[in-house]
Amino acid sequence: MRIAIPIHSFEPGGVERVGLRLAEQWQAAGQEVIVVLGRSRGQAKLSAPDLQYRTRREPIATDRWETLWMIWSMLRFLLRERVDVVFCPGNTYSIVCVAMKLLLRRRCPPVLVKISNDLERRDMPALYRAAYHFWLRVQGRCLESFVGIGDPMRAEIKHRLAVESGRITVIPDPAISETELARLSRPRQNQGQGRDGCRYLNMGRLVTQKNQALLLRAFATGCRPGDSLLIAGEGPERARLSRLVGDLRLEQRVRLPGHVDDPVAAFADADVLVISSDYEGVPAVVIEAIAAGVPIISTDCSSSMDWLTGSGKFGLLVPRGDDRALAEAICQAPGLNPDRRAMRRFAQQFTIERSSGSYLEQLDRLACKARQRRIAEIRSQVRDWRRRGV
Repeated sequence: MRIAIPIHSFEPGGVERVGLRLAEQWQAAGQEVIVVLGRSRGQAKLSAPDLQYRTRREPIATDRWETLWMIWSMLRFLLRERVDVVFCPGNTYSIVCVAMKLLLRRRCPPVLVKISNDLERRDMPALYRAAYHFWLRVQGRCLESFVGIGDPMRAEIKHRLAVESGRITVIPDPAISETELARLSRPRQNQGQGRDGCRYLNMGRLVTQKNQALLLRAFATGCRPGDSLLIAGEGPERARLSRLVGDLRLEQRVRLPGHVDDPVAAFADADVLVISSDYEGVPAVVIEAIAAGVPIISTDCSSSMDWLTGSGKFGLLVPRGDDRALAEAICQAPGLNPDRRAMRRFAQQFTIERSSGSYLEQLDRLACKARQRRIAEIRSQVRDWRRRGV
């Protein structure tokens, strides 16, 4: 198969990282994978896998209008090269794939979409939420097949995208490799609250979706003497968060070191992972925490979060946007003592080695259906010519 994958850039992001890792696995399995890049730059460029990349020279910096540039780049690519199937690595890229269907119509290859984010979006005002749900139904009408990355997502996809069960597959999110699972699962030194207090970790891009401002306010209220917080990530919210750290007088307790290349090292020095997001899908950082045996405090930011936290066995869930509830959970965190062996067993389903083959099966099924449809159309056209004596 020739598989095309749209990716905005090499900027670090969970969707892009998993998409590139899957592409690497598929290429090693003998498939021809082409990554259509919007921008050939970003912090993760040096660690990107050795794949076929197609990119167009930017007339100006396209960071602010990357979706429009991605649509143009993908359109030019599909007009010039034959592709059997398109893999949409997250529903943030669905707009690109829907645009391809509308612009190319029958010339567009079939599309497999990985649903990477929450579809309910309770963080949105009512009017915006209704518009978003309408947009999801447009995706359901335009695109062929959908993958949920956690068991609870199946019903959510069926309802919100209005698609039949046969177009939905659940494949656990391939967030870690078997090597990373082994590294994360090693016994950690100085685990739990010690002389220096409890060490809290938040890992993710510094963007409004992650709502690290809520986390800072909750930490200021709920932390105990000696507690510390590390927020690992980079993004446009850095300046605002840095000011808030100063306003809350947390300079000696909170660190914002930027993007962290090796999450294993961060988890080795963490006692609790805290997620403060407004919405998520199945966050890779939560899977990494489960593999490392690190308890989790999270907002109820997706339909999968209760499942991921073992319905309370692996951590605590609090209402989204509630800084008081999050502060209370932070206060309780030093007493968390989950079954770390059970956590690591649960994490085994999320390895890329297990999931990559399941994705290939779905891509091959779509490609075969498309070929059969083309053959049927050609035969029908030939029969029509014969009837007309052509």
